[in-house]
Amino acid sequence: MLFAMAAAPLLIIPTEGQQLTDRAKQIGGKFMCMCGCSQVLTQCNHVGCSTSATMLKELDQAVTRGDSETAVTQMFVQEFGTKVYAEPPKSGFSLIAWTLPSIYLGLGTVLVVFVISRWRKPPAARTAPTGNTPGVSAELLERARAQAARETED
Repeated sequence: MLFAMAAAPLLIIPTEGQQLTDRAKQIGGKFMCMCGCSQVLTQCNHVGCSTSATMLKELDQAVTRGDSETAVTQMFVQEFGTKVYAEPPKSGFSLIAWTLPSIYLGLGTVLVVFVISRWRKPPAARTAPTGNTPGVSAELLERARAQAARETED
């Protein structure tokens, strides 16, 4: 019983590096792991990934020091470049990455409406010929009608 009481605090207190603070998890979700796995830093699941462990340790130390999110972001951008962002910032040239999907959706919608409207209009060649069709004499037209009538009789 004494052993169980003595071991209880060890089960409750996490070991160093085992748990990240909630703030560190929130900030870490905005960065990519730089090991090349293309996963978010807090979700990198490579066995023995030393890159994510190092980055998470730096992140946790910065949060423990009380650094702001902006300071932590600048620290990672200075160390790894802008490719560390999980999503591009909504400013400057990367704003194009945020606006292009909307632009493409609009252009695609306009294209679909245009194509459908063209399909619905009958082409000029399919319209019924009038009695004074140029290039076809009245005699040829009458012979063609008579032949069509004979071939469609039951």
